[in-house]
This record gives sequence, C-alpha cells and structure tokens, in this order.
Amino acid sequence: MQEIAQLWTGATGLSTAHVADGCVRAGVAVRCGPAAVRSVSEDAPRLAGRCLPVRHCGSVDVLLEAMDRAHPGDVLVVDNQGRTGESCVGGLIVLEAKAAGLAGIVIWGLHRDTREVRRAGLPVFSLGSLSAGPARLDERRRSTFSSAEFGEHTVRTRDVVFGDEDGVVFVPGDHANEVLMHALQLRDAERSRATSIRFGTTLRQQVQFSAYQRARRTEPELTLDEHLARTGDAGSV
Repeated sequence: MQEIAQLWTGATGLSTAHVADGCVRAGVAVRCGPAAVRSVSEDAPRLAGRCLPVRHCGSVDVLLEAMDRAHPGDVLVVDNQGRTGESCVGGLIVLEAKAAGLAGIVIWGLHRDTREVRRAGLPVFSLGSLSAGPARLDERRRSTFSSAEFGEHTVRTRDVVFGDEDGVVFVPGDHANEVLMHALQLRDAERSRATSIRFGTTLRQQVQFSAYQRARRTEPELTLDEHLARTGDAGSV
C-alpha cells in the first residue's frame, strides 16, 4: 500500500479522473464518491491509502476505536449516512488522526471546525461544514468497523481510496496496482494529445474524426473506441 501511495503522490499529473478511467480499462466497477464530496482544504491536497471504514453512531468513541485498529497510511472513511443536519468530525479528531499516522479522512457527511481542520494539514474530504454536532446516540452495528456506506457504494477494509480536486474514487485493493498502471498510461496518452493540440494538430485530426463520421453512415452502432482500435490508436479521448 505504501508503494501505491508514493506512486500516487509522486506521479505528476495523475488524477482521480485517470484512476476512474483506469478502472474501466481494468474491468473494475467505477466507484466515485458523490459529487458534493470535496476537499476541506482550499489547495485540495492529494490523498491515497487503504480504507479504514467506520459507521458513525453519534459519538466520537467509534472514531477513536477505529484509529486503534489503524495502520500507518490508512484513510478513515466515516459513514454518517450523508446527514446534512449534523457534523460528525471536528478539529480534534483530525489532529488525532494525524497523530495516529493516518493519511487522511473521507466523510460521507459533514465536518466542523474548518479553520482547525485546515491548519492540521491532513487531507479531509466531506460534504461540507456545519457547526452543530450530533444530538443522538445510536446502537452500534456489527459492521461498524468492517464496512461503510458512501453514497451508493459500500466501502470495505480491502479497498483503497484516491482523492484530489475532483473528489474521491474507491478501488478494490487487489486491483489497485493494475488500475494505477492503466491510469499512468492514460495520463501519458492524454499529455501527448494535449501537446499535439498545442502544436496545431486538433483532437479531431488525431482521432481521424471525419473518417469515423463516414464509417458511422454505414455502421451507425460504431463507437469512437471501436474506431480508435481499428485505426491502431490506443490513446484515450
């Protein structure tokens, strides 16, 4: 996992968009966090690590207990069922997570103490902020520490999460290396296309778009990806 995190943080220009497309190339389901989940920090720090799921019950004790189970570099994934009427992670928890060696926190819910969270320097992603914390205390589930719901997806301890300015993407840990290799290839292909555009060769010229349109007159079901494969173009668009 450490190698994956180092590759992610050190690979210039590699993004969650590339990771999502890498999932498609690897035949892995694309599991993006909801669009509203964004970095709390204004400079949107990059994030990668093994998921440490926890289901919030209304009290911080489950978050502290999850940290007791953590390995350095894990990312705390907090399931507060997307609630927007209460916050579930504050500045002290973020500082504690940093002290525990976690790589960051991703919240299906709200945070508070935004100034302190930013000062902590730990990547935190959430739906937004609210001053009020929980006024409830629910019973723990059997799955409190084994899984978390995040939007429409279920996240488990075997998953890896990546985060940047576009949000977060969850990838099965046993496919993470493969997905990242595809992501790097896609990044390189995208850079090549961008360079060609800057030097005067349009994207339409690069993909032989006129030929694609002509082919679709006789093959209406032909996709652009199929056209690119036929022309020997392994790049992405």
